[in-house]
Amino acid sequence: MAFDHSKYIPFQPVRKTDRRWPDQVIQEAPTWCAVDLRDGNQALVKPMTVAQKQRLFDLLVKVGFKEIEIGFPAASQPDFDFCRKLIEEDRIPDDVRIQVLTQARPELIERTYKALEGSKRAIVHVYNSTSTVQRQQVFGMDREGVKQIAVNGARLVKEIATRYPDTDWTFQYSPESFTGTELDYAAEVVDAVTEVWRPDLGQKVIINLPATVEMATPNVFADQIEWICDNIRRREHLSISVHTHNDRGCGVAAAELAVMAGADRVEGTLMGNGERTGNMDLVTMAMNLYSQGIDPTLDLSNMAEITDVVEACTEIATHPRHPYAGELVFTAFSGSHQDAIRKCLAYRSEGDPWNVAYLPIDPHDLGRRYEEVVRINSQSGKGGVAHVLERDYNISLPRWLQIEFSQCVQKEAETNGGEIDSLTIHRLFEQRYLDVHEEWRLSTYDLHRDEEGVNATVKFGSQGIELKGHGLGAVEAVVAALEQTYGVSVAVEAYDEFALGEGTSANAMACIRIVADGEIRSAAALAEDTTSATLQALLSAVGNHLGSSRTMASGHEAVTA
Repeated sequence: MAFDHSKYIPFQPVRKTDRRWPDQVIQEAPTWCAVDLRDGNQALVKPMTVAQKQRLFDLLVKVGFKEIEIGFPAASQPDFDFCRKLIEEDRIPDDVRIQVLTQARPELIERTYKALEGSKRAIVHVYNSTSTVQRQQVFGMDREGVKQIAVNGARLVKEIATRYPDTDWTFQYSPESFTGTELDYAAEVVDAVTEVWRPDLGQKVIINLPATVEMATPNVFADQIEWICDNIRRREHLSISVHTHNDRGCGVAAAELAVMAGADRVEGTLMGNGERTGNMDLVTMAMNLYSQGIDPTLDLSNMAEITDVVEACTEIATHPRHPYAGELVFTAFSGSHQDAIRKCLAYRSEGDPWNVAYLPIDPHDLGRRYEEVVRINSQSGKGGVAHVLERDYNISLPRWLQIEFSQCVQKEAETNGGEIDSLTIHRLFEQRYLDVHEEWRLSTYDLHRDEEGVNATVKFGSQGIELKGHGLGAVEAVVAALEQTYGVSVAVEAYDEFALGEGTSANAMACIRIVADGEIRSAAALAEDTTSATLQALLSAVGNHLGSSRTMASGHEAVTA
């Protein structure tokens, strides 16, 4: 077979029996660094223009990022020019630290500092690959030779920084392909770099440990991070950063477990844009913290703006099921899900902790509307249909009518395919239950109670037909009159009535189901008061049964309904 798994060697996990990270709980957000303008940009088929970079940079600042990697200025003229533009046009807020990447090569480090000249606060991020496969197959160098590249780069970064004393410098080193590097060797290289930079003497230093290629499960990465934190020198003076990729689809999980294992800082991109399957998604990880009651230190409340800007700058559409940001991420089509959401929202009181089935966070927090939560198609049930009528039209249906009407909506969805919008649902409800034939429209009613019950007089239709009947209540009295006049057998199986709003002028609605000559008929009616609504619903239900071709004898002149 061409699909041959035997060519792959299982990744060897860390032999670690003293792991502590599984017992840790994240209680505060890490330091975030957005690398959309460098790592994200180099992954695009069509790299961003200066205008697009500026728009995305402004968004990152607005969201609240304090560390932003803006490019690789020594390797790209557009990146160099963009760096100069930000500095010369004073577009970098005082509390934001820009970061630039460079390989540990003398000429590239020199040009990197020229790009940063005049900046107030900056991070110089230097890297070289340390992995076994790169040492052996790409560079043809031994451990000592690769380590020396890192040390020489660190020395040059420190030396050139002294030429620009007005800038507040932070140095960052990444042993690229950290996950494919022997742990003891990775620690050896990191210690050699920090021996040059001496964070213990006051120099701000970030050690970034990238999963340049995600090679194992997130728990293995957490073991690697915890091992490094336990075994490198000067740990207490360092900021340990992680930069996870998503080759195995676990970039966010790996970053979260890395923070549990001791990492202080996380690099990633909005929506996870990056090479191959992408970078760690900053939106997802930050919102995961938010959903646990932890301040993510980022303002993601206008998610629509964030997705619009990212899509415009990267020319990559956001997947509709993307966590927190996708168009359909809070949408429930399943009937059981819709019913649970509807009941939980009705149960919840203002100020209560959020605890709604199928909604891990309140969509309103991200600028989303509840209208987007419950949407109707052929998979939906009574709860979803009822929720739409309640949400958009303030119409509450009794359970029996929810079941009956949802079948009507489902049939429409199956016939037409796709989604049924709110207007269509309301139109179907009006046509099936609310529409009143003119010959059955209630004009007036008069009710008088005596010792034996209620005497009812109703007048309806364009011909002013008047019926009189007696019963224990108004409905029973009108039913008796209809049975006597039209020779129909009517039994009221269920009816509900309620006000549609508050105050004496509120409209009322009534829903009724009858069994007429053995056939079930349902109707609903809106009126100024509940009695009018109930009587109109009853007339409509009987009228639907008799049909417009039946001749109505009323004791007066025969009238065709």
